[in-house]
Amino acid sequence: MSEAVQEEQRFWLKDNFAPVFEETTATDLTVTGEIPKALNGRLLRNGANPQSGESAHWFLGNGMLHGVEIQNGNANWYRNRYVKTPLYLNPEADVMASLGDLSMSAANTHVVHHAGKILALEEGHWPFHIADDLETVGPHNYDGKLNCPMTAHPKICSQTGEMLAFAYGVSEPYLTYLRISATGELIQQEPITVKGATMIHDFNVTTNYVIFMDLPAVWNFEGMAETGLPIMWDESYGARLGVMPRNGTDADVTWYEIEPCYVYHPFNAYEDGNKIVIDVSRMEDTMKPGSNSPPLLYRWVIDQDKGTVTETQKDDRSVDFGRVCDTVVGRKNEFGYCAAFSKRGPFAEGFIKYNMDSGSSEFHDLNGGQGSEPVFVKDPDGSAEDDGWVLSYVYQPETNTSEVVILDSRGFDKGPVARIHLPVRVPAGFHGNWVPEGY
Repeated sequence: MSEAVQEEQRFWLKDNFAPVFEETTATDLTVTGEIPKALNGRLLRNGANPQSGESAHWFLGNGMLHGVEIQNGNANWYRNRYVKTPLYLNPEADVMASLGDLSMSAANTHVVHHAGKILALEEGHWPFHIADDLETVGPHNYDGKLNCPMTAHPKICSQTGEMLAFAYGVSEPYLTYLRISATGELIQQEPITVKGATMIHDFNVTTNYVIFMDLPAVWNFEGMAETGLPIMWDESYGARLGVMPRNGTDADVTWYEIEPCYVYHPFNAYEDGNKIVIDVSRMEDTMKPGSNSPPLLYRWVIDQDKGTVTETQKDDRSVDFGRVCDTVVGRKNEFGYCAAFSKRGPFAEGFIKYNMDSGSSEFHDLNGGQGSEPVFVKDPDGSAEDDGWVLSYVYQPETNTSEVVILDSRGFDKGPVARIHLPVRVPAGFHGNWVPEGY
């Protein structure tokens, strides 16, 4: 990596991006305010935390999980644990040389629960099974059926309980679709034809379809010198969306050309008659030296009758880590929640609640705190889509410690209903989830 680029990108080893090395267990956590009694479970979050203190890129550090257990209005414990993958257990291993060994995961990007298992994920290797106390059980390859990696961004269908996923690779098949039953069985592993090897970080699902994003972040090992990853922006590759029935095959995919762009994360997708509506955080590019393209809220509408895609910018603020209520994943949603990024780095200076129907929004200001991905948790006693709470890990620079903030979605721009104070700093990271009691 060039010295200029290296200096520009070293943010992931500084300030609240810097790794922490001690694995902590703290109990009987101090709470300001009142934790809703209906919140019973754990808020988990994953992120890159290089055990050596060094990494060539923010995406390459070892995975570290952070968790807070909430029960009956109390904050029982905070824990942080490295994901003990072979890559962690062999500190001399080269993360980029490990791509051929599906167990050599950093497991640093996301954490989900499905079919009675908690899984730590990244997109180049197998998932890792995690115990309730955040200790590592081991790699999970669906009884030997999974012979490719799995994305860090699977979607769990709100209607069927299926987990839909995919894998991308540097050799053919460059894209593979995965479908996992509600009981945790891998029931479909379908190669999908694309033009070449690209970084496909996320995708979209609706009631009847999956939608792949084939975008011009192309695998190129010359990129290591420029970006720290073997990926470079190549607009000549083109950009398109591939629509396929959820139980379809490669022959069933219909491709729609769009303007060159990159999307790390969508909010949600749903069907409107024979149209497909997708809300995304869209960037002009990524992995392009000298460029710093912010993610902006866009809406794509695929008209399957006309064979067209309409692209509309919905906001001019830098927003990402979009989430919706789990009960509307793949279905029409009225509300979406996301991080409003600071100009000082990829962390939240506040959170935004969008009304996707009216176009209005509410802003929750963190007042100097630095937030991570907001996670919406449905109130089990509520009926409306936005009856619930938004939870996130927030770093407080003045104390050099972190807390979990709990916002009432129905009073989003007001102060937190509760703040769970942690005795340590939780570094800025990637994605997380609420794991309900008795999952």
